[in-house]
Amino acid sequence: MTTITLERRTFTEEIEVRSEGKDLVAYGYAYRFNVLSQNLGGFVERIAPGSGKKSIADDDIRGLFNHDPNMVLGRNRAGTLSMEEDQTGGAYEIRMPDTPTAREVATNLELGNISGSSFGFRTISDEWGETEQAFPLRTLTAFSIRDVGPVTFPAYTDAD
Repeated sequence: MTTITLERRTFTEEIEVRSEGKDLVAYGYAYRFNVLSQNLGGFVERIAPGSGKKSIADDDIRGLFNHDPNMVLGRNRAGTLSMEEDQTGGAYEIRMPDTPTAREVATNLELGNISGSSFGFRTISDEWGETEQAFPLRTLTAFSIRDVGPVTFPAYTDAD
């Protein structure tokens, strides 16, 4: 039997919220390339450039708050979430609906109460090595993205 594990990684940096007419739009990075995570339980991790590109083109990705499927902010197949990989990492834009959840998230983003960004994923391929300090290092080389969005408690310290 094969077990598929969903993993989540979060980042600390500001997510920008803009009001465009009646629309609330959140912009951020779900992940950044070649940045070390915090200790994830005996190893650190980095993301290789291009590792999410195929998923962005092929997968059904949701915009969620705190990875909670009850707090949907957008979805790529609905046209309310867009993503791309640029030279920095996986950038996203969520055109949030006019719902109590989205308004609450937008307000907390604007106030700075929420400042992290995250992505949920399934690993397709990775490589293991060590940091300069001989600590275990995992490099994600391909993954399937399940969700992206703002979070309260980030695991990575570098994201927008």
